[in-house]
Amino acid sequence: MGEDMKQPYGSWPSPIDAALAAAHDGQPEWVGFVGDEVWWTEPRPAEGGRRALVRRTAEGTEESVLPAPWNVRTRVIEYGGRPWTGTVQDGAPLVVFANFADQRLYRYEPGGEPRPLTPVSPVAGGLRWAEPRVDLARGEVWCVLEEFTGEGPDDVRRVLAAVPLDGSAAEDRAAVRELVPEKHRFVTGPRLSPDGRRAAWLAWDHPRMPWDGTELLVGEVGDEGTLHTVRTVAGGPEESVAQVDWAADGALLYSSDRGGWWNLYRDGTPLCPREEEFAGPLWKLGLNWFAPLDNGLIAVVHGRGAAVLGILDPESGEVVDAAGPWTEFGSTLAAHGERVVAIGAGARTGPEVVELDTRIGRARAIGARHRDAVDPAYYPEPETRVFTGPGGREVHAHVYPPHHPGRTAPDGELPPYVIWAHGGPTGRVPCVLDLEIAYFTSRGIGVAEVNYGGSTGYGRAYRERLREQWGVVDVEDCAAVALALAEEGTADRGRLAIRGGSAGGWTTAASLTGTDVYACGTIIYPVLDLATWGPGETHDFESRYLESLIGPLAEVPDRYAERSPTTHADRLSAPFLLLQGLDDVICPPAQCERLLAGIEGRGVPHAYLTFEGEGHGFRRADTMVRALEAELSLYAQVFQLDPTPAVPKLELGT
Repeated sequence: MGEDMKQPYGSWPSPIDAALAAAHDGQPEWVGFVGDEVWWTEPRPAEGGRRALVRRTAEGTEESVLPAPWNVRTRVIEYGGRPWTGTVQDGAPLVVFANFADQRLYRYEPGGEPRPLTPVSPVAGGLRWAEPRVDLARGEVWCVLEEFTGEGPDDVRRVLAAVPLDGSAAEDRAAVRELVPEKHRFVTGPRLSPDGRRAAWLAWDHPRMPWDGTELLVGEVGDEGTLHTVRTVAGGPEESVAQVDWAADGALLYSSDRGGWWNLYRDGTPLCPREEEFAGPLWKLGLNWFAPLDNGLIAVVHGRGAAVLGILDPESGEVVDAAGPWTEFGSTLAAHGERVVAIGAGARTGPEVVELDTRIGRARAIGARHRDAVDPAYYPEPETRVFTGPGGREVHAHVYPPHHPGRTAPDGELPPYVIWAHGGPTGRVPCVLDLEIAYFTSRGIGVAEVNYGGSTGYGRAYRERLREQWGVVDVEDCAAVALALAEEGTADRGRLAIRGGSAGGWTTAASLTGTDVYACGTIIYPVLDLATWGPGETHDFESRYLESLIGPLAEVPDRYAERSPTTHADRLSAPFLLLQGLDDVICPPAQCERLLAGIEGRGVPHAYLTFEGEGHGFRRADTMVRALEAELSLYAQVFQLDPTPAVPKLELGT
């Protein structure tokens, strides 16, 4: 390779610009069948970040079902849930969906206009709906109703409800039928047994999160269509049941972590006991990791770390995995006859809709198909690794070294690396093609995504490492990976950065105020002040999350102050970038403002960029472009890089 092909890290010319990365942000979600057709939702960053409903016709073409500004997305528990369902009536599709702008449920038949089924509420957050299921026999949609009763974020109730399909509740809240008396703070949508005589659902209460413990409830369906004789058949404070459904023969199927891993059970008997996960954290209502087939087999998304699509034979306990380029599958799948659809991705394949024909064992991409937007030679080549953290504990991570088909660095130069801390914190980052990562690696900046202690995918014990240790274990594990990369000669010790959003923003800020590992950081819609992130300050779903992550406030108030980055703003000396959506009700802008007040006049180089119309998680293309270019500019200034082509200079004030 000639000398002209050697260029310093961070200055390599890349065809992956911020606009390209933004255009490919997000993934298809909420797959389902409408008759024989496969439907799903997918992001439209260029259309204000709306979620479009897409159908794949019998001819194999894809079409967007509803034009802008229709946005198929619910705000239930703020993170949302399954926002649509469909069936066939008189040979034509009948679809019910939640529209983001007004949170009403609508009925839609192709060729007509959507018609509202639920009213607009006069109260604050209003009426919200998730996990709709059409019951044509009763002329109803059964779903979860989230109803705000006052102005505060925790003035809310959730109950199973039935909405008339004829539109009679469109202006009349009283026409919505509640299926069971309100008893629990959180519920998932009811699943009806094949004979229609029983319903099963999950419930839990504060201060538990659904991955701590849930209850699996089963009720009898009365003649008048309400649920009675409700009993708990599994779950509890220390057992998380993540999903429930019915087998074709009426047996109850569910995933429970009672053995330390989320495994599948049939009427209480384990089907495939393995040290693997057959489910995950219930961050949205309606996520699912298994789907029963009519023939008794069960489609499953399972694995230790990476989760793949397979077919479980409950008689033998054997699983046969689908072949293909997909190494990670998402937490949504559906079955119809002998067909299964899911969302799969790989290191060189973005998320796409995958169909598995279980008769012949063939899987193929049928929707949102991956197309290389640039030469795949520019894609990163990740390595999934296990590092050693404090006390010899394992730390899982994906390492993406700098990679370019026509450039290398001058001899002896080590690359800058950015540690990515994922959100959640009860979650996991998959090892899949992400053009936002490629944006950096193709320019000569390494990325390491850390599935720190507390992450899902590695069993309950790994998940519970973070219990009362948030801001400690996550920070230590990220630092362990960063320092190991430097020590082994993979990364430049003097050019390490950290970035993350939401809980990852917390880990980033706690790392910058609590360690000297990083030269700079990017903090995105973060939690920064624990004392003001709780009931009344954030949304109801996570308002008691800190009791498990930190400890009960009444018992350990000093810990809340001691762990908070805002308390230690005086220790912050590294340059940083703060990115925040102004409509964020989960991590409100006030969190950022408290940190900024703490560093005022202290000479710390920083920038604070806010975005109108953005909530928790950026969805608009122009926002993502601005954020990504600002982040690259921060690293360019701190690490003395010379990006090609240049990006707008981020003004760092003090």
